[in-house]
Amino acid sequence: MDTSDGSAGNDPLAASFNDLGTGSDTGQGWPMDRSLVGQFLARSPVGMAVMSPELRYIWINDALERLGGVPREERLGKRLGDVLPKLDAEAIEATMRRVLETGEPAVDIEYRGRTQADPEREHAYSTSFFRLDDTLGRVRGVCYMVIDVTDRWRAGSRLALLNEVGARTGKSLNLIHIAQALADSCVPHLADFVAVDLLDPVLLGEAPRPGPVPGTQQLRRAGLRSAGPDLREPIAETGQSVVFPPSSPGERCLLDGSSYLRPVLDDQAGGWLAAEPHRAGDNQGLGRCSLMLVRVGARGNALGVATFIRRESRGAFEQADLLLAEDLVARAAVNIDNARQFTREHNTALALQRFLLPQRVTTQSSLEVESRYLPAEASDGVGGDWFDVIRLSGARVALVVGDVVGHGIRAAASMGRLRTAVRTLADLDLPPEELLAHLDDQLLGLIGEDVAHHESPASAVLGATCLYAVYDPASRRCTMARAGHPPPALVSPDGSVAFLDLPPGPPLGLGGLPFESADFEVAEGSVLALYTNGLIEARERDVEVGMSQLGTALASPGMPLDELCASVLTHMLKGPPDDDVALLLARTHALGSDQVASWDLPSDPAVVAEARARTLRCLDAWGLGELGFTMELIVSELVTNAIRYASGPIRLRLIRQDVLICEVFDTSNTSPRLRHARTTDEGGRGLFLVAQVAKRWGTRYTAEGKIIWAEHDPSEAPMV
Repeated sequence: MDTSDGSAGNDPLAASFNDLGTGSDTGQGWPMDRSLVGQFLARSPVGMAVMSPELRYIWINDALERLGGVPREERLGKRLGDVLPKLDAEAIEATMRRVLETGEPAVDIEYRGRTQADPEREHAYSTSFFRLDDTLGRVRGVCYMVIDVTDRWRAGSRLALLNEVGARTGKSLNLIHIAQALADSCVPHLADFVAVDLLDPVLLGEAPRPGPVPGTQQLRRAGLRSAGPDLREPIAETGQSVVFPPSSPGERCLLDGSSYLRPVLDDQAGGWLAAEPHRAGDNQGLGRCSLMLVRVGARGNALGVATFIRRESRGAFEQADLLLAEDLVARAAVNIDNARQFTREHNTALALQRFLLPQRVTTQSSLEVESRYLPAEASDGVGGDWFDVIRLSGARVALVVGDVVGHGIRAAASMGRLRTAVRTLADLDLPPEELLAHLDDQLLGLIGEDVAHHESPASAVLGATCLYAVYDPASRRCTMARAGHPPPALVSPDGSVAFLDLPPGPPLGLGGLPFESADFEVAEGSVLALYTNGLIEARERDVEVGMSQLGTALASPGMPLDELCASVLTHMLKGPPDDDVALLLARTHALGSDQVASWDLPSDPAVVAEARARTLRCLDAWGLGELGFTMELIVSELVTNAIRYASGPIRLRLIRQDVLICEVFDTSNTSPRLRHARTTDEGGRGLFLVAQVAKRWGTRYTAEGKIIWAEHDPSEAPMV
């Protein structure tokens, strides 16, 4: 056998082929002699070697000599780690020992490393091992065959990297998270340092200008990752403003979209890499490196620039690396643009929602109020949660909290319409259950309009929940009704917390189902807590656990309400909420006996003078005698109206709060009507005069009749 090492007679591998194909050609095959076998082994394009049982080289072919870059004479008699120290010799020899012990071949074992043939680049190899036995079954060694699969490995690695970038950047709709995911995925697989800089308008969700970006643009570092801290020192950190100097490769990349590759970048040439005017020229720490710049763009618009840097020790970037970087950035850029569009819609919905919510909840003399609202951080946008505090007649106050099903601009707009409807219905002084019934009708109308104007019913408003409560400081009672909303909590002055047993009621938008109200006595100094389900529901807990935790968090009755709000949110929320959170706390105050005066009067025109006299005496006792003329007029007209148009007993009540309130009760259900009398009419001017001197006036109905009321602001100049 003709081996390539010049010692055929001592070649154990050649000896094993002594009898192979020595017979004559019988027509059953073709003759194979030792010379042909020797050529097959020596000239095979697959690298081959035979190792002794001690794992020392016995024989190698020409292909393996070229593959490793180590001459044959320097290999024979030595172990793998002695001749190729940059390979994982320990793992490879462990595989060969296992083959020697078991006789089981090991096929297509891949490993990576550097050899003398190409010491500057890492290569990948696929190797198969099998044991060599002689005719007596004795183990003579192990043979391995190896091929260079660097191209296959790189293609697979690049495909895996592309998939990783697509998956990681597609998980979020947060621009900063996506930019950081791109940087994290590329280090260290492609580069030692990656920075992703986005245009400031893009981070705000604004649409980029189509076409080339004109002039020097302000960018902001959105993603940053480096293989070592020394690379970050001269570079702008995440969140900092960056500007590429005029005519720099970075500006040209942003301007015309062309990528930039510089295989070797020295310290002097890379001073602009910091992308900060106050750090220009300070490129210490980067040293000699390789650079790529790729524009981040989607749908033909520029979004920013991605910078890739690799140390000289890892080899320079090549054209194939630039193509890979462009593919990675293009895949991430689509997700960045999607996140930009989401950010724009999210910001619009949030601004709309904040505009439609109460800009400032005013504390009433009968209720001390504090509120908190936290928008959701969920990918589907802010929700339709809302709350409100509405001043009613008779010193009463309405508390409202609700939640529109869905998220985004449509939910926020629907929330605004429902809040407006609640305020309109509250002005009618409807009982809570009737108000919710009217609100249900309103929402059904809105749903019908949305379905009629949209192709898909899924885009329409689906429904809402609501809790409406009316607190009366004179009676110290609170009447509530809810439509599918979580029950309110009542914190007593002693610190005990109870979730009120309130009939649940159906959610708004179903139609045809009744609502029920419940009436509760509320001690002075108690705290009413109204909230949305985002406060008690979370992925890690169910509603019952959330309500229990809320009860624990509320059990601090003496704490100021603003501190109690903050404490509750800290206790209930361990991170950004998955759903909108609205919390409304109200501490009750009752009207004292010195703030309310009430008289039962007969239905007799002669009693009007007595009503005026009692009013003047009451005002003098309250120190408000200067308001006597105005209040006399209001009392006189309201009592006269009740006597003329109603029957049965009459009750007159005066309430001193931040305004003076006059209420006249009668048993009639007839609503008074404001008339504009002609100059020749002798009567019909009573309610017109009341409307002129009172701050506001109106009518509310009770089970026994109605109440006509009027409010007068003591701060206004009295009529003379």
